[in-house]
Amino acid sequence: MKILVVVTLKKDVLDPQGKVIHQTLDGMGFENINEVRQGKYFEIDINESDKKKAKEKVEEMCNKLLANLVIEDYKIIEPQ
Repeated sequence: MKILVVVTLKKDVLDPQGKVIHQTLDGMGFENINEVRQGKYFEIDINESDKKKAKEKVEEMCNKLLANLVIEDYKIIEPQ
């Protein structure tokens, strides 16, 4: 089962990489962008047939390694 995870900085945390991307896009003529926030994307192929158990395991991975919970939020996208 494949589960997707998106990790982003919390809204009140400065995102210098997103700021540079925004400035670069502006310099390229994309002037109508208000803000860019940069993050991480994970595709996790887990050997688990029970969706609930798979999500719990991926959530544990996020809490222990994939996301720094002090400054980042994460969102788990379950398979359809």
